[in-house]
Amino acid sequence: LREAGAILPGKCNMDEFAMGSSNENSAFGPVKNPWDRTRIPGGSSGGSAVAVAAGMTPGSLGSDTGGSIRQPASLTGVVGVKPTYGRVSRYGLIAFASSLDQIGPFAQDVKGAARLLEVISGRDPRDATSLDAPVGAYEAACGRDVAGLRIGVPEEYFAKGIDKQVEAKVREAIEGLRGLGCEVRPVHLPHTRYAVAAYYIVATAEASSNLARFDGVRFGLRVEGERGGKADLQGLYGGTRGEGFGREVKRRILLGTYVLSAGYYDAYYLRAQKVRTLIRRDFDEAFRDVDLIAAPVSPTVAFRLGERVDDPLSMYLADVYTLPASMAGLPAISVPCATAPAPDGGPPLPVGLQLIAPALEEARLCRAAYAWEQISPVRGLRAPVA
Repeated sequence: LREAGAILPGKCNMDEFAMGSSNENSAFGPVKNPWDRTRIPGGSSGGSAVAVAAGMTPGSLGSDTGGSIRQPASLTGVVGVKPTYGRVSRYGLIAFASSLDQIGPFAQDVKGAARLLEVISGRDPRDATSLDAPVGAYEAACGRDVAGLRIGVPEEYFAKGIDKQVEAKVREAIEGLRGLGCEVRPVHLPHTRYAVAAYYIVATAEASSNLARFDGVRFGLRVEGERGGKADLQGLYGGTRGEGFGREVKRRILLGTYVLSAGYYDAYYLRAQKVRTLIRRDFDEAFRDVDLIAAPVSPTVAFRLGERVDDPLSMYLADVYTLPASMAGLPAISVPCATAPAPDGGPPLPVGLQLIAPALEEARLCRAAYAWEQISPVRGLRAPVA
């Protein structure tokens, strides 16, 4: 970005180690949604989303492991892109789950996001997982005709649990794509229902390994510990990790260590990886018949700060519609499509439309998202504090 002439004014708040869906798991306190400051902005990259939504910057970067760009983009009314796994270098990113983490842009509109994505994409010899594939003309794709594009709608993404207002707004947006000449047809992604369980096994297992380096010896905080009046290595590890990690990070490390432990590896981790393969196959099968998949980003609009802090399962389920694309390594975008009232009252809040494409088809994503943006009822709408 600097080489392309960008000015980088600062860093944004986020959930600790990117572990969270509400941006409440931060040593710096929660980020507040500019549409209603009593509500969460989404996470983990909530600060990056809010910086754009509040007009502090035209664009920002975030990381998406299971929805951490798309979900806050949806809840704050901005555009957020999760690229194909390996499309953007992860060099310099502190790893959460190495097989899932991906850096992507936030922007106020689709063309801005496409411009940022085009700049940051490409092969990086410092990241062995980055892809040596040509970078598409993402910005130039914005404005191309979408007539004839086949849009798949998975009913599994409109199952029990989605807010009725959110469902209605997303379906209206899909009908808008039909009005642009797209062909809308149903597709089936039957293993979507297992995505949350599989993700929170695979991701936490990788996190328990990646975060083992923060032991007080080589990296980060160091807290001396004592046993029997004498400092020892176990005391150092226990003190450092006990004091240095927040509650949610500890929870995920413990879960990841458990599923990798002797006697449980086959029962949990191995099965989760098999489910991941099935999810990939579902998408492969669907993309034989369609060019893109359209779905919700989040089952609800932004909920209130503190509402789910003590309910981790409810928090994890907030990512139910973003996790499958992450598990399959596919590119996806969240683009504002409407506002909807919250069930508990307050001002109307943003709703995002998610588009998912085959691997390395970011140009197709930008093309369709830009076309929708031109007819969106919330085009140009900004948060009240902007």
